[in-house]
Amino acid sequence: MNADVLVIGGGLHGLSAALQSARRGASVILVERHFLGRHASGATAAGVRTLGRHAAELPLSLEAAGDWHKMGDLVGDDCGFVACGQLQVAEDEVAFSAVKARVERLQAKGLSHERIVRSDELRTLVPDLAPHCLGGSWAVGDGSADPHRTIRAFRDAAVAAGVHIKEECKVTALTWRAQVWRAETSQGSIEAKVIVNAGGAWAAEVAALAGDPLDHAIRTSMMVVTERTAARIGPVVSSFGRKLSFKQTAQGTLLIGGGSQGRLAADRQSATVDVLALASSVRSAVRLFPKVGGMRIVRAWAGMEAMTADHLPVIGFSRRVEGLVHAFGFSGHGFQLVPSVGRVLADLVCEGHTKHDLAAFDINRVAAERAAA
Repeated sequence: MNADVLVIGGGLHGLSAALQSARRGASVILVERHFLGRHASGATAAGVRTLGRHAAELPLSLEAAGDWHKMGDLVGDDCGFVACGQLQVAEDEVAFSAVKARVERLQAKGLSHERIVRSDELRTLVPDLAPHCLGGSWAVGDGSADPHRTIRAFRDAAVAAGVHIKEECKVTALTWRAQVWRAETSQGSIEAKVIVNAGGAWAAEVAALAGDPLDHAIRTSMMVVTERTAARIGPVVSSFGRKLSFKQTAQGTLLIGGGSQGRLAADRQSATVDVLALASSVRSAVRLFPKVGGMRIVRAWAGMEAMTADHLPVIGFSRRVEGLVHAFGFSGHGFQLVPSVGRVLADLVCEGHTKHDLAAFDINRVAAERAAA
């Protein structure tokens, strides 16, 4: 099998890169060691958030925000996106001061996607909010989507664009020779001019095979779904300084997450729910919304993805080997960035450059020393 581009990793960032590269005329093969969206992309709360973004991510995030509001143009489906708004609540004066300072910095730069709301407006937006909350930041254009619908839409669009997708296909060796990569996989050999490492929690393994060793942690964020209840919460709600993300789905269930970590297996191949750690997120949710206390939990799960020390992703060319592009380490907040990151990756593999400044996402932040010969 031969292609211009081999994408390793069938999460949403890999699918987006494959789709947008194929639409520019590149022949693309995508391989996934398990199933498409099996890990981080399928386990996410699917928040579509510009709110509270790191300054380095804002250009990509604001560009992606425009894509989400017209997602049908990109993949032929709205992916279940609802612009319900996102609200970051300040539960004390210290938190409220920090939120106001961030919004003021944004406004000084001419950015208006966030604005401050005070106590009275807070209760207009979310009537059931606890009385101790002082205010917060509101991003009216943000919202959430359906992760599984999004995976299906990007998969179908990629296939329609000519991407050859191979699931249950593990890469076992990578060799660069005569300006071509040769990948040995569990389903045969593949040759390609460029490789995109979108391996998520296994990105370091892919990089090691390619001769570009790196280090990253693995994030195992957990989520809880409750029983159904009457509609009471419109926007996605988070709390400044706490591990909490809270929303109500169209089915009436409550989805609670926000960063509590599960247990990573010793072989780093799977993760399980840590009930004690998860209780912290649930307590935060009840503190913010006392009326949900006593609701039954229906299901809980943990997802796996790569996490960097500064929580910023790695996006860009390898500094050590030719023909290798990295895209991993989104550290729990990569879902909203999928359209714009895919466009950047297509820029890199098809044009060799992009208009975006990728300095903050450079691979050297996580580069490891080569093993001694």
